[in-house]
Amino acid sequence: MTVLSIDAGTTGVTCLLVSEDGRVLARGQREFPQHFPAPGLVEHDPDEIWAAVLAASSDAIDAASSRGDRVTVSCVGLTNQRETVVLWDRETLRPATRAIVWQDRRSAGECDRLREHEPRVRELTGLPLDPYFSATKLAWLSANLPEVWAGVRAGRVAVGTVDSYLLARLTGGRLHATDPSNASRTLLLDLASARWSGELADLFGVPVEALPEIVPSSGNIGRTDPEHFLGLDVPVSGVAGDQQAALFGQAGFAPGAMKCTYGTGSFLLVNTGDRIAPAGAGLLSTVAWQLEGQPVQYALEGSVFVTGAAVQWLRDGLKLIERSSDSERLAASVPDSDGLIFVPSLTGIGTPHWDPHARGAILGITRGTTDAHLARAVLDGIAYQIRDVVEAVTGTAGIPIARLAVDGGAAANDLLCQIQADLLGRPVVRPETTETTAMGAAFLAGLGAGVWKNLDEVAETGDGRRVFSPRPLPDDGYRRWLDAVDAVRRFGS
Repeated sequence: MTVLSIDAGTTGVTCLLVSEDGRVLARGQREFPQHFPAPGLVEHDPDEIWAAVLAASSDAIDAASSRGDRVTVSCVGLTNQRETVVLWDRETLRPATRAIVWQDRRSAGECDRLREHEPRVRELTGLPLDPYFSATKLAWLSANLPEVWAGVRAGRVAVGTVDSYLLARLTGGRLHATDPSNASRTLLLDLASARWSGELADLFGVPVEALPEIVPSSGNIGRTDPEHFLGLDVPVSGVAGDQQAALFGQAGFAPGAMKCTYGTGSFLLVNTGDRIAPAGAGLLSTVAWQLEGQPVQYALEGSVFVTGAAVQWLRDGLKLIERSSDSERLAASVPDSDGLIFVPSLTGIGTPHWDPHARGAILGITRGTTDAHLARAVLDGIAYQIRDVVEAVTGTAGIPIARLAVDGGAAANDLLCQIQADLLGRPVVRPETTETTAMGAAFLAGLGAGVWKNLDEVAETGDGRRVFSPRPLPDDGYRRWLDAVDAVRRFGS
């Protein structure tokens, strides 16, 4: 039996074919365009996301076939960028407007308008009021696109996140659903009950009937429509937000298990079992996942908005490198950043500060500053942000961290992993397969469809790991980093 895993990320879609023993048989990958209509605004065309899903899935299947592998897809798992909102016509499945991406800051005014309600919002959801989350974007849409919102109120237009949109496309429109991990990122979920909150829906002006049904992250979710999805008629049996899927893919099943994913942004999750851990120091309480017939599992999360996206900025914005992987070679050509500090708050700043008005900055430039120093400062800036989150977890939350398990595309950068270990003073452990987000979706789907019987069988499929041991640093620059963060926050206020 083979699982098709679809990882619909922020900049592209990766699809894996995963065997019963956890091997990746084939992969397909397609990027899709990013749209930046104005400063602070980030949009996606949902049709372009769906086209990338179809192409990447087909590429993976074709790659396996071209090698002579006999592949029969037995089930589909889905993981996705979270918080991004999608509106689509229930009949035609065409988007009603462009998706507003999680990085988008346009709803900062909506957050300010509702600020007096923030204590109650935090109590119910475990989240702060921030443009990052879905409901603030929906409030903006209702105020600024009245014709589209009229369709929502009339029942013609469905409201959801990327997972629910793709579930609708995969099933030919028969399914309008989401799982608790994605729902917990919307500001509309009552975290304790794991159900939609009428109180919150009223606060943000979102009709509850427009929202998707909440289904388990693993189990009998739906079935693909062969007319819409590559001729396949198989169960869709796993779905989770990308960061929760990565924790699952790292076999972080027990309370206290922790991972950090380096993607477009970076997210550190700690499994807290069936207990909702109190949030503090900018940390978020969230749903980890729910297996069919079992209690909801929770996690504590620290969010960093820009990490891999900073490397993409070096590539696409400044044209300093041709490929993202070139950042390691360029940064390694100098021993350090020569005092340069890069604060990558290009779309605001998350844990522990949660400041949507913060903007990025490069501090400490001299006549001797080169492109290599900037590349090194970008990697340092990524690692400093993760240290901020770790300080919050170990300090305010009081959760000990002996080592940090890492994954995601940017985690393939050996220099970044070593810098991270040095700045944390703890080992950084990277699995052989860094695509743990897609692997998590595969494991959730395989559990739901009976490919694996239980979590123990899933854990046994793990591969080898590389350990980056910390080296002593005479001066890690952390105080300068904190001063730089204060400076950009004052500048943006």
